[in-house]
Amino acid sequence: MSDTSVTVERRPRDEVPFTLEEPAPRALGFWDQGAFWANLGVSLFAFSGAYTVLAPDENGRPTLSIAAGIVAMVVGTALGGLMLGLAAAPGARTGQPAMVLLRGLFGARLSYLPTVLNIAQLIGWGTFELIVIADAARTLWDGVPRWGYVIAAGLLTTALTIWPLGSVRLLRRYVTAAVMIALVYFYVQLLREPLPDLTEGSWGGFWIGADAALAVSISWVPLAADYTRHARSARGAFGAAAVGYSATQIFAYVLGLLALALVAGDSSKVFDPFLGVALGTLFFAVFVLREADQSFANVYSTAVSIQNLVPRADRRVLTIALGAVITGLALLLDIGDYAAFLSLIGSVFVPMLGVLAADFFLGRGRLRAALGKAPVDELGWNMERDAPSRWGMIAAWAAGFVVYQLIYPGGVSWWASFWQDVQGAIGFTPQSWMSASLLSFLVAGLAALAAGRVARGRG
Repeated sequence: MSDTSVTVERRPRDEVPFTLEEPAPRALGFWDQGAFWANLGVSLFAFSGAYTVLAPDENGRPTLSIAAGIVAMVVGTALGGLMLGLAAAPGARTGQPAMVLLRGLFGARLSYLPTVLNIAQLIGWGTFELIVIADAARTLWDGVPRWGYVIAAGLLTTALTIWPLGSVRLLRRYVTAAVMIALVYFYVQLLREPLPDLTEGSWGGFWIGADAALAVSISWVPLAADYTRHARSARGAFGAAAVGYSATQIFAYVLGLLALALVAGDSSKVFDPFLGVALGTLFFAVFVLREADQSFANVYSTAVSIQNLVPRADRRVLTIALGAVITGLALLLDIGDYAAFLSLIGSVFVPMLGVLAADFFLGRGRLRAALGKAPVDELGWNMERDAPSRWGMIAAWAAGFVVYQLIYPGGVSWWASFWQDVQGAIGFTPQSWMSASLLSFLVAGLAALAAGRVARGRG
């Protein structure tokens, strides 16, 4: 006990505790959170991955026109922003990180399944971010070998993660303004260039493009409560996440699509329009440097997710180890099929959010709110380490996952072939109006409400 008390005293009062056994400080106001989510909405992926919202076919050729892709991106991002806000609010209401919240949804032991999935995908995202930072830095100046940039990005990421709330406040004070200035500058410069006909192409596959944009927003859903547990109000947490993230992601993706149009759809040259304008190298360097907040968020949330499995683990030790892991992976790997990666993330976490939102806001969480100050665990939203398993919620999550795969099985060939065989076996043909994200979210949410009602009836 004496060791623990010394540790607590040495930690700043407005910084994240070292373990999950210490209370989380409510240190982030609306503008701190808004700047944090706004920065996460601007990413080099918005430029290099802009082609994903054009619904590329199996040969990598876009099926949507640039104009259709912009509309699909706006729709998908707006919907994804609302979902992100729904994921952010429970963290502010309970003071618990995302994977601990899942103890109340699935039970303690069953929460380990999405926790392990989340750890795996966050390590993947963190690795990809370091690769993107290194590759983009080399386009600015290739005088440093790739491994040098990877190591530098890994060290910066780890340093930010040691003081996460301090890093969030740093973003608000200095980085956000620089990013906004760079975005506006590139808009002015790129719109002065002779753009091709943006309406040339099809609107077929609109919802595939929208789902690709939505999947980028959804990728932050399993992380949201890790930060909003430090928010001062649930309403502020919802608004900061939904509006702050959506606004800047739309701004960045439109810019990426304009750059893509200038290079005739060649995603390998999408950075060229930025570097080809006056002062382009200087302003692009702002994007490269601030990309570290993406890797920082992934590494910090990986550590917090691990703490759901081992609550007494020191996050500082975890983040240093994780920083070394993603740096090593980034030195060994290259970016693979980004579109397939996004669809896989969406297929797992969109229906899980549907289950969480339904049960927290309309099920047991609503009952708690109706009784005012009653503790969460008195009404079944039990986030203790011995929380009982809730198999009905797992079944609801699985139902939403199946719906997603039946509508859009993704771009991994063997996985897609399996679900296409299932489609044939049950006589199901996806229609162009079907959104895998929206329908899986709704099915999972309705199934969760039904499962909760059955469980209360039995009780």
